[in-house]
Amino acid sequence: MSDPFKQLRDAMDQFATERDWDQFHSPKNLAMALTVEAAELQECFQWLTEAQSRVLDEQQLAAVRDEIADVQLYLIRLAGKLDVDIEAACRTKMEKNAVKYPAEKVKGSAKKYTHYQD
Repeated sequence: MSDPFKQLRDAMDQFATERDWDQFHSPKNLAMALTVEAAELQECFQWLTEAQSRVLDEQQLAAVRDEIADVQLYLIRLAGKLDVDIEAACRTKMEKNAVKYPAEKVKGSAKKYTHYQD
């Protein structure tokens, strides 16, 4: 399977190496940094209504883009450290979700999968 993230992972590796930051990039630290970036993404939407969150101005959208990139880059870096194939992991997770959330049972509902278990 191809690795759509290889170039980004290699660039992140080089970026960290050039700055001698690899020593700080343990899986634990990367996971913690990832949650910080996810919180910064949330902050972009804090206090907006549902409708406002769907129509961002250019400044808001630029901030969202930056935070999405930060989250994705930390995910790529973490996956690289743990030798996780992101694409394969996503496909496997989607298959699991299809079993947990069968369309004929969950269509139009936001309830958790445990609600649908027999």
